[in-house]
Amino acid sequence: MTELSNDTKTITMMAAVKDRPEIGFSWVKKTISTELSEHEVLVKIMRASFCGTDSHIYEYNAWAKKRLKLPLTVGHEFSGEIIKIGSKVTKVKIGDIVSAETHIVCGTCEFCLRGEGHVCENTRIIGVDIDGCFASYLKMPEQNCFVNSKDINPLFLSVQEPLGNAVHTIAHFPVKDKTVAIVGCGPIGLMGADVAKALGASKVIAIEVNEYRRNLAAKIGVDVVINPLTEDVVKRVLEETNGKGVDVVGEFSGNKGAIELLFKYVKLGGCVSMLGLPSKNIELDFSNDIIFRGISIYGVVGRRIFDTWYQVKALVESGKLHLGDIITHVMPLKDINKAGEIMASGNSGKIVLIPGDEIDE
Repeated sequence: MTELSNDTKTITMMAAVKDRPEIGFSWVKKTISTELSEHEVLVKIMRASFCGTDSHIYEYNAWAKKRLKLPLTVGHEFSGEIIKIGSKVTKVKIGDIVSAETHIVCGTCEFCLRGEGHVCENTRIIGVDIDGCFASYLKMPEQNCFVNSKDINPLFLSVQEPLGNAVHTIAHFPVKDKTVAIVGCGPIGLMGADVAKALGASKVIAIEVNEYRRNLAAKIGVDVVINPLTEDVVKRVLEETNGKGVDVVGEFSGNKGAIELLFKYVKLGGCVSMLGLPSKNIELDFSNDIIFRGISIYGVVGRRIFDTWYQVKALVESGKLHLGDIITHVMPLKDINKAGEIMASGNSGKIVLIPGDEIDE
């Protein structure tokens, strides 16, 4: 167990920072205060994983330009050890191995008060709105910390936040003994497919343009993998479902064409959970594709706090998931720009980064 001395007032560390309006991150020396508010903790980062959001920030696309205020320490998915606690912290203790709900919510708005903090109107996200975890140390509110078993691989613990997105998407509608289509097999889509299998789906069909990720989908046990560039997706899905279509669709791609097409192969009375973020307007025949077919659509925002986290914990500890296959790259945090390049290529699953204690001169 690591505990920070009370005499230590500041820590100097290396951090991945977005400080210029251009592609890439800067690897810089940064000093943070160890002074904590009453309900705050200091976490020593063990592992941090690279997200699609981090990829948008790496590229500095239109969303990032609009959302970010530079400079900013990036990163929001991690596992770490609590090494110092505020004077009134009661929910966690020094030595706890934690991951974190990355949405810091107000706890007082209408949505928080009715148990829907995942849509809090005052949400701040670490690594997006405030400094994040691509560093050696991070301060977090105690209420955002989720205590993990020390017996679980820290690599797996670091991806629980995005795994929570996948669980929220797939578990919102019942999938046990159902047919499920996964649209887009990026890291979270792969997790979604894995979750659907673990929750007892009778058949999981993955739809993905990238060969590397199609192969990953097959590796983790997806029943059917479709390349939409070479196959008629609607025809193939109907063939695999006795002409009825799938019961549930998990949409992870954000691709305009893929989204418009999925309403042609979801079953009558079927369900669609949507996590992917389209950059273009979606055109649908609402009367014939949704209303007269009795389709239910659910928009997924983050994770239900903390219901989803307990579902994630149970799945991780069950051993039913294939996180060791979905995590395809592990590298030092200082190689953050290499991680950005790999993610942009599409030839990866989840990328996990390991901070070091060294201070570059």
